[in-house]
Amino acid sequence: MVYCSDRPIPGRQGNTVMKLIADIWNSFRSMPLWVQVWVFAILVPVNSAAIFFLTQPLGWWVGVLAIGGMLPNLVMLGAMRGFSKGMALSHVVAWGPLVALVIPGLLALPDLAPAYRVFLWILLAVDLVSLGFDVVDTVKWFRGDRAVAGR
Repeated sequence: MVYCSDRPIPGRQGNTVMKLIADIWNSFRSMPLWVQVWVFAILVPVNSAAIFFLTQPLGWWVGVLAIGGMLPNLVMLGAMRGFSKGMALSHVVAWGPLVALVIPGLLALPDLAPAYRVFLWILLAVDLVSLGFDVVDTVKWFRGDRAVAGR
């Protein structure tokens, strides 16, 4: 079934798809500017770029883990109607193994295409920085910090 913006979301009477999108947007905009830039301009684009390298050595695994670290957050965004520290968990689960795959891959595969090698170094740097924040946020979430940004 397709839902238009003026129809209620099942199980949430009175709330519309547009209200859900507005809640998520307001939650995003309530975060510090540097976090918004980090997520929107760096983290999501770099990890999403893995889709362009699926045919490279380890490319399929890199793509599954890079994008797989983000996809569960779409469900969490909808369920929580915004951003929470719990979103860090999928990053830790997927990007920890991704880092463990990329580091030896960069060292053991000398004949990687130059663009792919540059991408892997950028992906590694971005995801290592992200994991630094994500491990802290995951611990906070498991200790009970379930707040949604902007509320």
